[in-house]
Amino acid sequence: MEIKRDAYLSALISRKGNGLIKIITGIRRCGKSYLLNTIFYNHLISEGIREDHIIRFAFDSADDLESIGESLIQLEKEGRKVDPEKFLAHVRAQIKDKSMYYLLLDEVQLLDCFESVLNGYLRKEYMDVYVTGSNAKFLSSDIITEFAGRGDEIRMYPLSFSEFMTVYPGDKYEGLTQYMMYGGIPPVVLRQNEDDKARTLQNLFGEIYIRDIVKRNKLKKQGELEDLLNILSSAIGSLTNPEKLKNTFRSVKNSKITTVTINKYLKCLEDAFLIESAQRYDIKGKAYIETPKKYYFSDLGLRNARINFRQFEQTHAMENVIYNELKMRGFNVDVGVVPIAERNEAGKVVRKQLEVDFVCNLGSKRYYIQSAYSLPAAEKQEQEARPLRKIDDSFKKIIVTKDIVPTAYDENGVLTMNIYDFLLNRTAIEM
Repeated sequence: MEIKRDAYLSALISRKGNGLIKIITGIRRCGKSYLLNTIFYNHLISEGIREDHIIRFAFDSADDLESIGESLIQLEKEGRKVDPEKFLAHVRAQIKDKSMYYLLLDEVQLLDCFESVLNGYLRKEYMDVYVTGSNAKFLSSDIITEFAGRGDEIRMYPLSFSEFMTVYPGDKYEGLTQYMMYGGIPPVVLRQNEDDKARTLQNLFGEIYIRDIVKRNKLKKQGELEDLLNILSSAIGSLTNPEKLKNTFRSVKNSKITTVTINKYLKCLEDAFLIESAQRYDIKGKAYIETPKKYYFSDLGLRNARINFRQFEQTHAMENVIYNELKMRGFNVDVGVVPIAERNEAGKVVRKQLEVDFVCNLGSKRYYIQSAYSLPAAEKQEQEARPLRKIDDSFKKIIVTKDIVPTAYDENGVLTMNIYDFLLNRTAIEM
């Protein structure tokens, strides 16, 4: 069964032949390889591109490596990367003319000196290059430094809810429950029963994500990294910082871990695309607040597997789903802070900070969004709308709820909609 990833395919098509290296990044197993080597490859064939003008190579494939005289097992044993000269010879042998060739390279960070190799292809007018990578470091440090604006990133995520629903056999209400529990990693979604889904998620964590992060970053204390993951998993959507996390380690684990080490681990987890941080933004002061931050998991199934599916609060899960959806749609997402001053019952002026769950920016567009699992009464509606009403600009203000409510504005111009409409209709917030 093929899961369509039309948004990402469109992004690749729109960049075809633009003279830049198209870089597909994202968490392991989110579908990057399938997008590049199957979906995009089939598109090229359907457009009349000859097969012998599409060169595919996966640097984590034993068969592909054997074709150039490399051994996956030997590379692992020796702790080295693929010899670039062997790869270059392999590509040169397939170039027969000066018409356009499409080079589709999977997990390119496993190629030694890949920056120089890719730079060389940029100088050839008949080469259009597409690559995947699972490590943000290879994008943020190597690519940006070495390519100086000649790389074009396409960030890929696990399945969105709308993508998930294209293969889910039930209705959207059952589907969202499953999605919030087991997430959108394609190999997990395609499993037939819940036990298989849970087991696959736990195996992915232990056998791929943790092992990969430890090996890549040469970490000596894997247990600390896993403890940090457990703490973050239990507190998604909560404000925290390294100092607070250090205190949690000391009180719960009797650990002497430092804030420097915690910062390092957080960076490792973000580089692997397992988590993302949302920074606080003072809406009135128009300034960022360095700490604390909120951390969200790129896939809720992985988060739930980390805590053995024991702690499933739909309020926080829904907030994480909304955050991920906004990121998938290309928004920069911050946590909003609205400072206010008001008089208490004694007449004394009290200063407070109200929170807006998400401040979303994309070009000239901005939206303020509150995640409200349920709005059972007018008091709750007022509580969620209050921070939005205290913002003195004209950008759209939205409350997203799991309640089945019609999309409607209130007298203050705050739009309320249900999460199903929000997730399944990319233009719903533009109404």
